[in-house]
Formats: sequence, structure tokens, C-alpha cells
Amino acid sequence: MKAKILALDTSTEFCSAAIMVDGEVLSKGEVAPREHTTKILPMVDQLLVEAGLKLGDLDALAYGQGPGSFTGVRIGIGIAQGLAFGADLPMVGVSTLQAMAQGAYRTTQANNVAAAIDARMSEVYWGRFSRMESGVWHIEDEECVIPPAELVQQTAKSELVWAQVGTGWEAYAEELNQLELKRTDSGLLYPESQDIVILAQHELANGNQVGAEEASPVYLRDKVAWKKLPGRE
Repeated sequence: MKAKILALDTSTEFCSAAIMVDGEVLSKGEVAPREHTTKILPMVDQLLVEAGLKLGDLDALAYGQGPGSFTGVRIGIGIAQGLAFGADLPMVGVSTLQAMAQGAYRTTQANNVAAAIDARMSEVYWGRFSRMESGVWHIEDEECVIPPAELVQQTAKSELVWAQVGTGWEAYAEELNQLELKRTDSGLLYPESQDIVILAQHELANGNQVGAEEASPVYLRDKVAWKKLPGRE
């Protein structure tokens, strides 16, 4: 029997929540810059009512762990932790880049996806994924934050057709169009909770869950900045 999971994400301009019950997904979402704190909990409440559930009836709470807006990621994980603590639920973190790969599969049946989120500061959050028959996504390029020009230099030519997702493709079109990748535009700009909840189901089935106090964000940029600091180990 599939788990009952609530997912939420506020890592980008798109704010969303979703519930999976018996394999069926109910979801809500909207583009709402700087309104996440006022939008997300009403979405959660509405979904619980529609599903006929209380928070304590759920098996787990999933969240978009990043990368994305620092503030947005922090808001999402903070709200998710509060809900999980209150209902004593385990948590499952899901990559926002991988969630967009799942979104491309949901909307266009794409099996190879190149995700690029505009990271500001002339950089993108980048990752490439290929879907296996099991429904699990294989990471082709490790998730990173990188200047588009540097990404072009480091990315080898590929004969596969990649569905492009994310805001980075438009923000840095001139640079990223130089990638030697055959591409199709999926039209998907943001990670969505309806895809996070699908990936969370796989993670939960494999025992990949943590207590609310252990849930953590993935910023990516922190890793890069940390490496550049002298005298640190």
C-alpha cells in the first residue's frame, strides 16, 4: 500500500503543495513571489480537507530541499519542519532540479532532462537526469552552481535529446544555446510539489527519511563559497 505523503515547495517564485493518497495526487500551486508565507499553509489546509485527512493521518512530509532562492528554501523547510514536529512525521527532502525532471516526464514523457534554474549572480543551478525503467532518475551531471559560460566549456557533446526545464534557459539563453546538446523545450519553469511527492514516494520506499530535526536544505552555492575560503578545512 502506498504511503500518504504531503509535499510542499517554496524554493522558487512558484509556491505549491500536494498530497498523495492511495497513489492519487491532489495538488495546488501558483506563482506568488514574496507571498509564500501567506500562501502555503492555506494550500495545505485545503488539500487536507479535499483528501479527508488530518495531518496526523499522513505517513511522511516531503519538501523541496533546494537548490533555489535562499529565502524560499528556508521558508519551505521551516514550515515543513513545523508541521512534521507537530504531527510527529518523518521528512523526505527532494531535489528541486530532480523534481523538474519528473515534471518534464509527467508533461512530455521526457526521459532525459537538463535542468537549469536561474541562480542570479550570473550563475545557474544545473543538473542532468535520465529516467530508468524503475522510475528512478539517474544523475548524469552532479548538481552544481556554475556560470553558464563555464558550463558550456565543461559539457561534452551529446547525441541524446534533452528536455530543458527551468528559468535558467531563458535568463542565460545566449550562453546556454552554445551547449552541444539536442534540446526540446518542455515549457516547465519551476519545480512543483506534485512531482516532489512522486519522488518522495520512491525515497520513502527505500527508507530514505529523516526526523524533522535532521531535515536540511541544499543550497549548492554554500559549497562553492566554502571551498573558496582560505584557511578552512
